[in-house]
Amino acid sequence: MDLKSGYPFWAVKNGLLKTFPQLTRDHQCEVVVIGGGITGALIADELSKHDHHVVVLERRDVGWGSSAASTALLQYEIDTHMTDLAKRYGEADAVLAYRACADAIGELETLAASMGDVDFERQQSLYYASSEEDVAPLKEELALRQKHGFEAEWLEHEAILAEYGFEAPGAILTQLAATIDPYRMAYQLFSRVVERGGEVYDRTQMKAMTPDDQGVTLTLANGAKLRCQYVVMAAGYESQTWLPEPVAFNRSSYALITDPLPPESLGKLRSTMVWESARPYLYMRTTRDRRLLVGGDDDDEDIPKRRDARVEEKAEGLARKVEALWPKLDINPTFSWGGTFAETSDGLPFFGPYEAQSPRVHFAMAYGGNGISYSMIGAKLLRALIEGREHPLAELFSFRRLAKMS
Repeated sequence: MDLKSGYPFWAVKNGLLKTFPQLTRDHQCEVVVIGGGITGALIADELSKHDHHVVVLERRDVGWGSSAASTALLQYEIDTHMTDLAKRYGEADAVLAYRACADAIGELETLAASMGDVDFERQQSLYYASSEEDVAPLKEELALRQKHGFEAEWLEHEAILAEYGFEAPGAILTQLAATIDPYRMAYQLFSRVVERGGEVYDRTQMKAMTPDDQGVTLTLANGAKLRCQYVVMAAGYESQTWLPEPVAFNRSSYALITDPLPPESLGKLRSTMVWESARPYLYMRTTRDRRLLVGGDDDDEDIPKRRDARVEEKAEGLARKVEALWPKLDINPTFSWGGTFAETSDGLPFFGPYEAQSPRVHFAMAYGGNGISYSMIGAKLLRALIEGREHPLAELFSFRRLAKMS
C-alpha cells in the first residue's frame, strides 16, 4: 500500500542517500527485522550494537514509507494524558510510560550525537488549551506531572500572548522536547548496522512466514528462503496484516512546510514546538534552516487515492489555522503531503509477541504521535525479550493489555 502522498520534505531535502542490495539467495541469520523505516533502524541498531546478527528487509527503498512523512516531534507527552492513563491502568503505570518517553529523548540525543548531522535539536513544548473547557483538564494533567517530578509550568493567557504572540486561554510549557530529521537518521543507523556486520536489503519483500520451535523460515517474493531465530515486524501499520485481528485503527495526517522564514517572523517558534488540546490537533515545529513545518487535520481516510486528493485542500486549511493564530505570518506551502499511520485506543504502543502466535515473532508497533520515542523504548525492550531478560515495560506494552482495552 502507498503510505504517503504529495512531496514529503525529508525525502526531497535528502534524496536517496544510499542504496542497498536486494536479497535474492537463500540465507540465514539470528534476527530478521521487517521494515526499513526509523523504527526498524533503531531496533536493528540496538541489536547489532550488542552482537546480534541482524538482517533488515524493506520492500521499498529504505526510509521511503511512513518515516519520510513523519514530522518528527520528539516528546515525552503522550497523545493520551497521564491522568487518563492513570484511570485506565493505574498511576504507577501511567508515570512509567511517561518517564520512559522522557528518558528516550535523552537516549535519542546521545545516539544522534554519535552519528553526525541528523538535525537533532532540543526544543521547548507548548501544549495549549484550544478552548476554555480544556483549561481544567490541562491543569489537572500538569498537577499530576509535577507530583511525579516532571518539570512543567502553567502559562496564563497574558503570558502566551506576550511571549508567543497568539491567543489561548492557557498552556503547559515543558523544556523536554526535541526535533530530528527521521529520514537521515534512519539511513545513518542502517549504514552503521552494515558496518558492524549486519545486512540491509531493500526492494525485498517477505511473502510468507513459517515459525517452528527452533526459529522462523521466511519465504521471499522472489522465492529465496531466509532462516532466523527471531523476527521483528517493524513495518508500521502494515504489520497488522500479520495479526488475526486489528489492534489499532488507521488514520491519515497531513503536513506542509514553508520556505525559510526570517527569525523575527518565527520568534519563539524557532525554539518551541506548539500543539493544541483539540483532537485532532494542530501542531508545528521549525527545521534547522527556519522553515515552519505544520501538521494535523487528521482523518480516518486510509485509501491512498482519496487521501492523495485531499492533500492540497488540507494544506490550505492548515495554513489558514496558523494564520488565524499569527495573522502577520503568510503561510505559503512549499511542499505538502499526507501519510497514513496507525493509532491505538489508549495511545500506547505494542512490543513483543502476540499471545496466540509464535513467541519467536515479535511486533514493534510504535503507533501514535510518539512513534520515534516509542521506537527508542521498543528497541531496548525487544532486545531484552530476545535475550530472555525482564523489562519494566514488557507487560504494559504487551498485547496482554488488549484485555483491559476491550
